[in-house]
Amino acid sequence: MPDEIVNKVAASGLVTIDLEDFYPGKEVASFDLMPLLFRGLILKEKEFREGLQQTDWNQYRDKILAVHCSTDAIIPAWAYMLIATHTQGIAKEILIGNEAAVIKEVMLRRIDHLPAEEYEGKRIVVKGCGDLPVGDAAYLEITKKLLPVARSIMYGEACSNVPIFKRK
Repeated sequence: MPDEIVNKVAASGLVTIDLEDFYPGKEVASFDLMPLLFRGLILKEKEFREGLQQTDWNQYRDKILAVHCSTDAIIPAWAYMLIATHTQGIAKEILIGNEAAVIKEVMLRRIDHLPAEEYEGKRIVVKGCGDLPVGDAAYLEITKKLLPVARSIMYGEACSNVPIFKRK
């Protein structure tokens, strides 16, 4: 059939990696310490413990918990230890930082666990545009992860990309 339309992108052997696949999204919940502090700035042990007891921890069930303080208060290390005791068996994971910092850390961990050997000798396009703010660090990490094994790495879309690396 001479008029057959051939999808050259599909036939090119390119592998697309969408960094949004590493995004934790709704799995992350934020826990701000500020409401448990005296005047939003001072941690008083007794009141802090009482506040933790009164917190409905079930709202964090199976979530990645981003523990942070929205004020510039000094939080002792034992406060985080107490939070861990209350969320044990409830939260999927507990990390210190605001939601954006925790999302970044989780994404970088997921990229680190990517089995790079599956991309041995492949031509890879790292998708460039999307709906979620994946961040520059994720692009850096995926490139570092794939450089030792990839035949080539490109940024963008299969039909319009920026060459990043090509093995000689």
